[in-house]
Amino acid sequence: TLSLDDLVIASFAAGPSATTLPMKIFSSVRLGVSPEINALSTIMISIVTIGVISASLMSKRSIAKQKADEQKAART
Repeated sequence: TLSLDDLVIASFAAGPSATTLPMKIFSSVRLGVSPEINALSTIMISIVTIGVISASLMSKRSIAKQKADEQKAART
């Protein structure tokens, strides 16, 4: 999963020569968050929100279809 707060895991998994997104965000918090980090965080949160809403709508449609199929089967 992609997370903005997994600094410890990212630093161990990436190794000493790599700079991952959580490491960059943590270092920029101490010096001041850049507009690029703000924009990237906004995009990530928007994508996750759209995904959750889409999954919820698909689930509701599936449940409604299943109920309609059950009612149709009960009539016959």
